[in-house]
Amino acid sequence: MTLLSGSLIFYAYGELKFLPLLLLSIVMNYFFGLHLGRREQYRTEQANAETGIESRLRTNKVKAKLNKRRRIVFLVAIAYNVGMLAAFKYVRGGAYLPLGISFYTFQMLSYLIDVYRGDQRKELSFLRFATYISMFPQLLSGPIVHYAKVRKEIISREFTAKGLQEGLKVFTLGLAAKVLLADRVGLLWQEVQVTGFESISTPLAWLAAIAYSLKIYFDFYGYSLMAMGLGRMLGFTLPENFRHPYMATSVRDFYRRWHMTLGRWFREYVYIPLGGNRRGEYRTVCHLLAVWLLTSVWHGSTANFLVWGCLLWLAIVTERQLEALGVTRILDKVPGKIFSRLYVWAYIPVTWVCFAITDMEQLQVFLGRMFHVSPGIRVAQGDWHKALMNYGLLFFAGAIASTPLLRKLFERFQNNWILMALLAALFWVCVWRLQMEGQNPFMYLNF
Repeated sequence: MTLLSGSLIFYAYGELKFLPLLLLSIVMNYFFGLHLGRREQYRTEQANAETGIESRLRTNKVKAKLNKRRRIVFLVAIAYNVGMLAAFKYVRGGAYLPLGISFYTFQMLSYLIDVYRGDQRKELSFLRFATYISMFPQLLSGPIVHYAKVRKEIISREFTAKGLQEGLKVFTLGLAAKVLLADRVGLLWQEVQVTGFESISTPLAWLAAIAYSLKIYFDFYGYSLMAMGLGRMLGFTLPENFRHPYMATSVRDFYRRWHMTLGRWFREYVYIPLGGNRRGEYRTVCHLLAVWLLTSVWHGSTANFLVWGCLLWLAIVTERQLEALGVTRILDKVPGKIFSRLYVWAYIPVTWVCFAITDMEQLQVFLGRMFHVSPGIRVAQGDWHKALMNYGLLFFAGAIASTPLLRKLFERFQNNWILMALLAALFWVCVWRLQMEGQNPFMYLNF
């Protein structure tokens, strides 16, 4: 009860006017879950049913009636949740998007689908269900958690000094990723926007694209680490959401490492139900297209998100074909898989530009400057050199932090008093930065 109350107060502090919507969704989906779980009652009745033809006929009728009712409830539940999300996401371009609605809607859908398919028992306790949906560490931007993964911890978990200490360490790393890397390197992207895309050189356009790529990564990765840290403090083990995506050797590998809980959601509830890769290559390509179109629509209603999704789909399909031809195996033999990594480091920033710029005309201008196919207007000579002088150290720090090196050092020395002292200092540096510069919201609060 304490966690539920605190989570609702936390949400109300951020967006009080949408608290009734969250509560309504919790109540509605709790009762949807109860109705969808009726199959368990049928199984018990069937096990106790008398033998005989008349009894079996009567049982089959009950089964058919129950399945029809459950199917109707399931469709109504899906329509309600998807409809609520779509209504807010596409009203005035998402200007009135409630905090966390994309993430808690996906959690509700995963619970309902699992109960309907029989993969998860319905939750009879309203308190437990409401706590699962509204847990404040991951309410606003994930990670997306399956109910089966946290049910035991909601019922009974250990709140220890060790867990508090470990959680605070992870939380501090996430806070530093957000405040000292994402917010700082992201200033270059803001400067380029103020300057105007027509007035930047090609090298500066690439530096700005890389800056945005680092910004969105450390912003979202930082939030995920902070959520994991807060969860650990409270006795929860939240799933990992990122695994060094910029160390990937293909776009497909990149999105296996990026926002892993969302990718897992689309794989389990869209890609595999459609047939996955079990129905031939053509159908697989179509299933992948469906997944990426839905992913694009989930992120936003403007055309740039469709361009972003289609570029990723095109790259993944191409990679599948090259892998079938054996080209990938040849490239992977190069020491360090350097060609594969260079391809990812070149392609991903281009896709992030398509993700970031919602105005299609401005997007064309920026891409034109990146590939030097459109003339610039009053381009300052050496603008990229100035940017590199100002942000080069941040680029270097971001590159190092994108590798597994810091994680390995943390895991090895996390109980060393020197590292703990550094983390304590890092925490207060971040607090000082926040006090000096004010609030800079997490990027994924907009999605």
